[in-house]
Amino acid sequence: MARLNPYRLLIALIAVIALVAPIRPAMASAAPLDTAIAAVEPAVVQIDTTIDYQHAIGAGTGFLLNPSGEVLTNFHVVQGADVITAHNVGTDQSFGAELIGYDRTHDIALIQLRGASGLPVAPLGDSNSVTVGEPAVAIGNANPGGPPTREAGVITQLGRSIEAKDALTGASDELTGLIEVAANVRAGDSGGPLVNAAGQVIGVTTAATVNYRFAPGGKGFAIPVNQALGIAEQIRARVPSDTVHIGPPTLLGVGVAAGDQGPGVPGVIIREALRGGPAEAAGLTSGDILTSINGTPLDSATTLTRVLDLYYPGNVVDLTWIDKTGQERTGKATLTS
Repeated sequence: MARLNPYRLLIALIAVIALVAPIRPAMASAAPLDTAIAAVEPAVVQIDTTIDYQHAIGAGTGFLLNPSGEVLTNFHVVQGADVITAHNVGTDQSFGAELIGYDRTHDIALIQLRGASGLPVAPLGDSNSVTVGEPAVAIGNANPGGPPTREAGVITQLGRSIEAKDALTGASDELTGLIEVAANVRAGDSGGPLVNAAGQVIGVTTAATVNYRFAPGGKGFAIPVNQALGIAEQIRARVPSDTVHIGPPTLLGVGVAAGDQGPGVPGVIIREALRGGPAEAAGLTSGDILTSINGTPLDSATTLTRVLDLYYPGNVVDLTWIDKTGQERTGKATLTS
């Protein structure tokens, strides 16, 4: 498994998805929830990804929403992946997959398994009915290549807010309304189902990884399934918005260093312009400060990723930047996927 340099980052291009922690027995503490697990586990999909540019691999989880192979997962599980492979636990079948769309700010993605049909569907619960103290289990893929992992615990808080930081893009977002669970969720569990005692999915597990970090850390969190399904329906309908992007991320081809910019500091320092990429073709080079895209001011890597999510391959955007001599320059970039 390749390790990525957290200081040289390609916006909207790459992310290491779920570097795996040391493995412990997968079945620990799950016995009281065996019936619930049996109801959901056949619909679980173990996701493996490859990022060609960085020669990196990752692992995560998802679950099936319909027999034809639509899978709900975390966006950070599939972000930047050139190849997505998904293994359905119930049928022991493997498929190639493609990204239908995503909501970066809520860490939700919908992927489609190619050539899938007749697959088991996850029974869905009502996250509005979740109560503190009830048992739950996160089914995941923290042991890639092995059986699904089962992280059992109890619901400890509702309506939690955490800051999620992507070390590779330098972006950060606040995830709100989360379910907190006292279970040892780990990197490969990201995107998998959080299951109640009735055998229903009540949340989408969101686990911290080496490059996707939470504050505060050390606890398990899940996106309520009602919220996740609302986003999935919008993606399924191919309706883009300020937060929902249809298809793969759009590439500008610039790298920034996390922590370069403080709050309110204008522009984003370019640490790398991808050779042959749209930014380089427009005239950007390492050391320049990108100040706006189509007139939208940039003040952080977070703003940059959000602005790029509003555009699609083939769009031509106006760039404004300050070069290394202090001169303001402009150019046009044709974005790619």
